[in-house]
Order: sequence, then structure tokens, then C-alpha cells
Amino acid sequence: MTLDFLKLLKSRGSSLMGLTLEGRRLEGVVLRRAKDGLEIERSFEISLSLDPLTNDPKLVGQEIRNRLDGAGVRTSRCAVGVPLNWAITLQTKLPEIPEEDVISFLGIQAEKGFPYGIEDLLISTSRYHIPKAGQYAMQVAIPKNYLARLEEVLVAARLNPLHFSLVVAALQPPRNEGSEGILALVAGETNVDLQVTCGGGVVALRALQGAIEIDGARRQIDADLLNREIRLTLGQLPGELSRTITKIRVFGRLEWRQPLADAIAACAKRLGLQVEARSVLQADGVGLQVPAQQNALPACAMATRCINGETFDFEFLPPKAGKWMGLTSRFSSRRILWAGASAGAAIMLFGGAFLAQYLRLAVYESRWRAIGPKATEVKWIQDNIRKFRPWSVDSRYGLAILKKLTEVFPEDGAVTAKTISIKDLSEVSCSGIAEDNQAWLKMRERLQVASHVENVQLQSIVGSKPPMRFTFNFRWTEGGAREN
Repeated sequence: MTLDFLKLLKSRGSSLMGLTLEGRRLEGVVLRRAKDGLEIERSFEISLSLDPLTNDPKLVGQEIRNRLDGAGVRTSRCAVGVPLNWAITLQTKLPEIPEEDVISFLGIQAEKGFPYGIEDLLISTSRYHIPKAGQYAMQVAIPKNYLARLEEVLVAARLNPLHFSLVVAALQPPRNEGSEGILALVAGETNVDLQVTCGGGVVALRALQGAIEIDGARRQIDADLLNREIRLTLGQLPGELSRTITKIRVFGRLEWRQPLADAIAACAKRLGLQVEARSVLQADGVGLQVPAQQNALPACAMATRCINGETFDFEFLPPKAGKWMGLTSRFSSRRILWAGASAGAAIMLFGGAFLAQYLRLAVYESRWRAIGPKATEVKWIQDNIRKFRPWSVDSRYGLAILKKLTEVFPEDGAVTAKTISIKDLSEVSCSGIAEDNQAWLKMRERLQVASHVENVQLQSIVGSKPPMRFTFNFRWTEGGAREN
């Protein structure tokens, strides 16, 4: 009985809860098995006063428990959608090597490509195929301390998490036939999650922070930012893949799906893409009975896939030590007579085992003495790589660009930058807000005469009076090798 099989047995219960977390906002849906399929028993939204990542886990867990009790939720088993902005991604081309060597190869690439040591990350992988180019892998990593803290909070809330996964991948499973050539958008409270699936896997995965602006009680979609990020994402795909993208699917809460679809409609038409606003329930393709007044929350996708025993393409639940050995040890002895009869044989077996172990240790110690100096040298080199990687040549150029932008912007905040995009360490795009027209003009003049800055161009400026929203780009002439 494997751990995955035990999880499958657990997930076959009559009811299960799906949870999604974004900042301090917790949304949930309780599903239960009904005669005709699945039925939504209860849905809820919770705004926490404590931050799950920074406050005491026991206090946060107690707050969640109190809120769940107040909402009448008694289900403890849950599948949790973790925020996409916790994740970092790495794409790798797979060479033609035996399948059994792929895991080791991806581990080496993760050690080189991620900004943290792989011992501090939980990594999940999606593989895809590009015609005429071969196999690729998308590695998605989340810091272990984030996941451990979240699990500690849920346990303190007397919940039993069965899965930690990404909501966008649960809504649009990469390996489903209907996911081929789909750009999926999931509207959250402040962010929009983006996922591109084709070639049998995930080829792009991004959290578009700031795509939903909050002004007091009002929330507004930043259509310019959203459309620009969609164009950039599709533009970065290889030509063979970008031509296979045919549709944009919009998921999320009921009040956000259609406005989000309307915001990208014009951009999608120019790109030759169809836009489809879909509810979670339609995307799941399962029979559900939903009261008209309830929203189809993204948490419903997490619960549905878990209660149906489906696997998640990205799994980040920290592994646990099994209890199988402890269970079998309780029933290992039968009769005292049998134990006495086998005592002599056991002594001989243990003696032989200790002798064999001693001989093997002697051989390994001899080998270690031979390779010990080289291993110490390799460890010293790896430690230095981790220590000085942030100060490599490419990183220095990126920091120089950010420093120059910081110097030309006024210190009083009259002109502020909102987003900065750096491509190939040479093409720089910046957008922001100007509260003062004179300050904006002076900032632009300082940028035009700054060293290593060429071809300053104003892309757009919205508004004739402050505050004005602007976007400009320029070319950085120092360095420039890879995309940053």
C-alpha cells in the first residue's frame, strides 16, 4: 500500500472541503457526494485579521477554527489552493537521455537556476513537447517554510490537508485533452493568475500582481497591464507553440469573470484568440447541484478533483513519515515458543549482518579517504557559487539598470514607477503614475541625459492633468546577454 493509494482512499469520503488562500482572504466550498453526483453543501469567504505567514500559527489556526464554526463548517478534510505568487518557475530543455536520468538532470538544473538551495524548496514538474524541438520541463518551486507554516496553521485549525496545489492548474488541468492550446486566467482578490497549456503540459505560469486595483471598496481591472502581460507571455513562447494557442479561458468568482473577459476581448481579437468566461463547475465537467445565489468559487475545483480521486499536476504537500512499520511491529510476535525456537537463528543472522556491515563500512571508509579531498573541494566551490551568484555579471547589469531608474525618479514621490520590465538586460520598459507634470518632465530629461541610456521613447500617457499614467521604454547600452 503506497502513500498515494492511502491518500486516494482518504479522498473517497462523502464530503470534502476546498480552500483557496490569497493574502489574508480564505475562500472555501464544502462538497458532498449526492445521488446524482456532487452537491455544494456550503460556501464561505473569510477575511482574516492575522497573516498566516507572519503571525503565530496557533493564533491564526484558532481564528480560522472560530470562523469555520461560525459558518457551520464541520468538515476537516480539505484540498488547499496555494497562492501562485509564492511560486518560482524554471524552464529547462531536456536532452536525449534515458528516462531514469531525467530526475537527476532536473535536480542539477534546479540547483543552478533557482535562487534558493533545492533543500529549501518543494519542486513539482510539468513536462511538454515542442514539435521539431524536443522535450521541455517546467519546474515550479515553493519555499518549504511557506508550506510548513501553512500546514501548521491548518492543523491548528483542526483541519486535515490532503493536497496543496495551484488553483489555476486545478481549473485547467494541463494533461486534459481540452487544455491543449489554452491560455487560462483566474481572477483573484488582487491578482490574476495566468497559465498557458500546450504540448501536453504547462509552458507558462505567472501571477500578474496589480492586475486588479483596489481603491477603497472599489476594485477595478487594469486592462492595459493585463493585455500587455498577455502579449508579452505569448511573445516569449517559441513560434511553434504560440501558433497553437487558440483560446483564452477566464475563471474566477462570478462577479469577476465577465468583466475580466470584456477587458481582454479587444486584445484577444487582435491576436486571433477566442475568449470564454467559464464557471468552475463547467470546467470540471461533473454533475453538481448549485443554488442560484451561490458563486462557483475556484475552491470548488480543488474539492472536486480531490473528492473524485484525481491527481494534481502540481503537488506541494510536505511529505510525511509513514506509520506502516509502527503498525506491523505491534503484531510481529506470535507465540513465546516460536520466539524461543527462532532465537538461536536470529542471533546467527544478526551476527552475520553486523559482520557484513562492518566489512562494507571498511570498504566505504577506504573509498572516502580516496575521494575525500576532492569532495571537500567540490563543496567549497558549490558554497562559493551560492554565495556569489547574486553578484554575477548579468545580475550586476540588472541592478545597475534599477539603480539608474531610482536616481532619475524624484525622491518626494511626485513620480512613481509601478512596473519595470527588463528584456535581455538591454530593452527596458517602465510604467507608473505622475502626480506633478513638471516633476515628470524633469525626470524624463534626467533619464535622456543619463549614462548608458539611449533611445528614450514615450509609449503612452493617459490623462491631461495629474495624476497621469505613463509608459516609456529605453535601451541600456551596458551588458545585455539574457532575459532578466
